[in-house]
Amino acid sequence: MNIRGKHKEGAELSVESLNDIMFFLLLFFLIVSTLANPNVIKLMLPSSKQSEQTSKKPISISVTKDKRYYIEKTEVPFNELEPKLKSYLAREEDLTCVLRLDQGLLVQDMVDVLQIGVNLKVKMVLATERTK
Repeated sequence: MNIRGKHKEGAELSVESLNDIMFFLLLFFLIVSTLANPNVIKLMLPSSKQSEQTSKKPISISVTKDKRYYIEKTEVPFNELEPKLKSYLAREEDLTCVLRLDQGLLVQDMVDVLQIGVNLKVKMVLATERTK
């Protein structure tokens, strides 16, 4: 006499929690990917064979292809560029500025920004992309 039934239960795998895990992984990677590129201003920098690193924390001046000027990440009109740099110079005496100019700009656009640095006696360095 067989008391056990002929119906056997199979092993089950609960997949309900996998949706939560996938959601948290997606959220984590979205947050990390936004932090990976701190320089948000899109520029195509000119290239050079050699590059040099500066030791201090420099001020970044960026100029886009459509001649929009940025100090760090805040947009500044060209006529207010010199007074803004003066305020940075008042806080730090030995100031270094890194110029990030789009490669599509004219040389005169670069000279205009460099002239402001000469007037204020600020060190200016041109940022380039390293060629391979």
